[in-house]
Amino acid sequence: MMLGDAAVGKTSLTIRYISGFFLDDLKLTIGVDFYSKTTKFNEKKVKLQIWDFGGEERFRFLLPSYVRGANGGLFMYDVSNYSSIAHIDDWLMILNKEAPENQFPILVVGGKADLVNDREVSSEEGINIAKSRGVDGFVECSSKSGENVDITFEAITKLMLQHSNII
Repeated sequence: MMLGDAAVGKTSLTIRYISGFFLDDLKLTIGVDFYSKTTKFNEKKVKLQIWDFGGEERFRFLLPSYVRGANGGLFMYDVSNYSSIAHIDDWLMILNKEAPENQFPILVVGGKADLVNDREVSSEEGINIAKSRGVDGFVECSSKSGENVDITFEAITKLMLQHSNII
């Protein structure tokens, strides 16, 4: 699941991972968009189904019905927009309320890391927020440059497989 406020880069990250291309003129995600990619992890064929949730509050009502079927989540924020990481508790509260028995792995992802001059959230602050929320990891990436895009999805894939006792 791709979670986070509107315009933090969830769709850009997903499309960059799926296709290898950066598109800078993406439209607002209405509801949920679905993507998939088959990849290899430790010589195993893995098909990732990626659920990209619209970040506007009016779409959050959709989240509970998907949470129960999820195996992992990427909570994404924009490093150049402090309020986007400040909402992490809102998102985590929905996950914990809807599926407390399904404590799947979650990574905190700082997107738009290429916006060095516009940064409002330091890497250290992102790491501290991730640690204090008890999530499974932290990474910063840039869909525009491609930095850490594959690493982000490899990390959540590894965590999901470990959580499912497949590896």
